[in-house]
Amino acid sequence: MTFVERYLFRQLLVPIAWAIAALTAVAMLSQSLSTLDVIVERGQSAWVLVKVTLFALPRLLSMILPVAVFVGGLIALNRLQQDNELVVCQAGGMTRWRLFSPAIRLAALLSLLALFLNLWLQPVLYRAMHEELYRARTQAAAVFVKEGQFVQAGSNLTVYVQRIEQNGLLKNVFIHIQQPRGATAYTAQEGRIVTNDGTPTLVMRRGSSQEFGKNGVLNYLSFDDYVFDLSPFLTGDSAFRMKKSDRWLHELVAPNLTIRRERKDQLDFYAEANSRIASSLYPITCMALALWAVMGGAFSRLGYGPRIARAAVLAVVIRVLGFGVEPLAAEAGWLNVLQYLVPIVPALLCFQILLRQKLELPTAGAGKARRTRLAGAAA
Repeated sequence: MTFVERYLFRQLLVPIAWAIAALTAVAMLSQSLSTLDVIVERGQSAWVLVKVTLFALPRLLSMILPVAVFVGGLIALNRLQQDNELVVCQAGGMTRWRLFSPAIRLAALLSLLALFLNLWLQPVLYRAMHEELYRARTQAAAVFVKEGQFVQAGSNLTVYVQRIEQNGLLKNVFIHIQQPRGATAYTAQEGRIVTNDGTPTLVMRRGSSQEFGKNGVLNYLSFDDYVFDLSPFLTGDSAFRMKKSDRWLHELVAPNLTIRRERKDQLDFYAEANSRIASSLYPITCMALALWAVMGGAFSRLGYGPRIARAAVLAVVIRVLGFGVEPLAAEAGWLNVLQYLVPIVPALLCFQILLRQKLELPTAGAGKARRTRLAGAAA
């Protein structure tokens, strides 16, 4: 790149980088709020929440990049145009293609970054995220305990806990067991679920048990400490199953068709595979829309508000169409081609308009005529 092209590249890079940072912060906040139940209801540490949020970052970035490119590109290009820097470049002999090339190079680099995130980093981190969530949600505390709710664990066990402390301490525990020989109820002021040699147990303190047998006799026992074995009440279905977002590209394109569930979801896997590739094209499309919004028409000292508004609406419509095509492609495989046409066609149309646009420089005569028209209108 020439010195001028490097300058234009830097002027575009800084606003886009700031837009990516700001949107990523908002997205991470939203993601952390959606997984807050890992701490509140599952008794996990804050570090688990941080890890789960960071693991979701690749997919969030892939969705953020087109928006950041459009917003940052509009800010940079509009400033360059208003300061007449783009006009000076054209007057100095730069062709329109050379003028656009820094923006296209930057968008292409971000598209490659999105492709890397979608095809490699997302499967790695999403697998780790879902495994972490699976461990958190299948622990004994998560299966048997929900704050302020009666939890039915199987057909004969009911557990109630009034409050769960941040350190995992259970307050005011109630357990009811229905057995063939009769019913047994346990109450305790506090308890904690621990694992001894791989066996989950509930250690209750300062409580009592009441057993009502078939013979109508009530047996009452108070205790300082009591260990209640939870393993007989754990369900056996604890297999971890990968979601389509956890799979590598080759696992989506060539699923194991001997498994009934994967054979049933084959079209869904194909749609996900094509979506990962096609979504990496949107930064180029959004940059093309930003270029068209600022440079796709006649020069104006009053700004390009209407054209920018139209470009913003088009960007939203195109991205929403991209999201909408994927579920349709999961029903009919031939519709996967639309996942590529949605970003490619608008980009090509924008570049066609931009490259056919004639060079139009602001002149003193034009400015004088404009002032005369404004004065006449005021009179």
